[in-house]
Amino acid sequence: MARILITSALPYINGIKHLGNLVGSQLPADLYARYMRARGHEVMFICATDEHGTPAELAAAKAGEEVSAYCARMHAVQAELARGFGLSFDHFGRSSSPQNRDLTQHLAARLAKAGLIEQVSESQVYSPADGRFLPDRYITGTCPACGYENARGDQCENCTKQLDPTDLINPRSAISGATDLEVRATRHLFLRQSALRARLDAWIDSQQGWPVLTTSIAKKWLHDGDGLQDRGITRDLDWGIPVQFDGAPWEGMEDKVFYVWFDAPIEYIAATAEWAEAQGLSDAAWRRWWRTDAGADDVRYVQFMGKDNVPFHTLSFPATLIGANFDGTEPWKLVDYIKSFNYLNYDGGQFSTSQGRGVFMDQALEILPGDYWRWWLLSHAPESSDSEFTWENFQAGVNKDLADVLGNLVSRVTKFCRSKFGETVPEGGAPGAREAALRAALEGRLRAYERHMEAMEVRKSAAELRALWVLGNEYLQEAAPWAAFKNDPAQAAMQIRLALNLIRVYAVISQPFIPDAAARIMAALGSGDWSWPDDLAGALEVLPPGQGFMVPDVLFAKIGDEQRAEWAARFSGQRAEA
Repeated sequence: MARILITSALPYINGIKHLGNLVGSQLPADLYARYMRARGHEVMFICATDEHGTPAELAAAKAGEEVSAYCARMHAVQAELARGFGLSFDHFGRSSSPQNRDLTQHLAARLAKAGLIEQVSESQVYSPADGRFLPDRYITGTCPACGYENARGDQCENCTKQLDPTDLINPRSAISGATDLEVRATRHLFLRQSALRARLDAWIDSQQGWPVLTTSIAKKWLHDGDGLQDRGITRDLDWGIPVQFDGAPWEGMEDKVFYVWFDAPIEYIAATAEWAEAQGLSDAAWRRWWRTDAGADDVRYVQFMGKDNVPFHTLSFPATLIGANFDGTEPWKLVDYIKSFNYLNYDGGQFSTSQGRGVFMDQALEILPGDYWRWWLLSHAPESSDSEFTWENFQAGVNKDLADVLGNLVSRVTKFCRSKFGETVPEGGAPGAREAALRAALEGRLRAYERHMEAMEVRKSAAELRALWVLGNEYLQEAAPWAAFKNDPAQAAMQIRLALNLIRVYAVISQPFIPDAAARIMAALGSGDWSWPDDLAGALEVLPPGQGFMVPDVLFAKIGDEQRAEWAARFSGQRAEA
């Protein structure tokens, strides 16, 4: 049994996330976590809301709430939506937790002792119209590298280039739109990432099999232009983790907080500490996942994220953990594999929380259960390139895969059995050559499915799973138990018994993709045996003759053309104001 630590990029607190956010991090992370648990491994799956920074302040002000109350409310909303999509976090934490405050301040102090933090006088953009310094994410303008007109002051989401606000062409306040911006002097703490460039470069080179997307982005930030730059880790804000050193304000930083991109990844560790506290466990329970001197040396740590988060997870967060272990006394667990994703676009444009474009998680669950979305999104995951959501493709995926293949098989087998043999598993005769051929075909496909799942090849895994479902339908069509029943009821009974057992196998192996439907199938079959079909021949005999079952309700309803057209019009690309 392996020990696997899984983290998903933290969703921002400032609103409900869209389907592009979901498929770019949390959903494939859940797929992997569910699969690894199903194979018997010990899994710790961690996520949290990212609650600090200007996005939270502005969203709270817009909602007319105190920022702390707003964050608490939105955390509950996001947690409930996660449950609606079947996300199986071991803990869904909050970056505003006491654990994250303490750990962030501790790691900053360690970095300071290592000589990796320095105070820097810099020029920062101030907006007289807004009466405040503007953090880099709240200055927008034209990217000097690619010409994208809505680049943020820290990074261009179009070309991923790291930016400073003063790099932008025609900058403006993202709060008020004001263009009469001033540059004023201020002081901030900087993490000396450049001092760790060689160690980060060697560490990245030592990682085996990372996706090309991940390594190419990391190497670009390391070597393009002047290479990896030192990065500010404080901001002029009220909401956030206070800049303190050993419990006292850091001299000259009394009115500042840590930059959200410094404390957010640290929340992966802190959320695991939150989990331990919630379970009534000691610090040793979370340290065994995160400290190699406390048992984490045998942990495989996998991160899931969109490509815009890759630079911070391949460089900035590792720099924090490597630098904090300057004297060898704090050996933190570094990531072993980063699964990064391109963008899922929406019907000819981009999903965008800030611009309100696309289908959002709450809206999706209003019209269909989570499994419909899980299947389509995962089977179209933007792995090697961007992919696009269209209502026509969504309708086709649901109807052809879920309704026509899996749902149809479950319905035909259970209804036929009830009509001819009653609501118990029939016995029948011995399997023949056709059944042996089916088992051989299933065996090959199942092992391929396992290889793709272990390699985190999401779309290939979905394709193999669908192919496994198809084998069951093809067998049923060729065996034709409804015809065999007329002349050889025992043969028809054997075929149906095999088909019922095959449906149970499908529930077990499909659970990572469609957990709710899998649970409904198992409940209808009266089975609680979720053991993985390592021994496929034995797995096809788990349901004994005489065991009762029920015909389940329709697993997946088809989407009609009128329904599709209605949704396409309703979700035309702009999220209505609440």
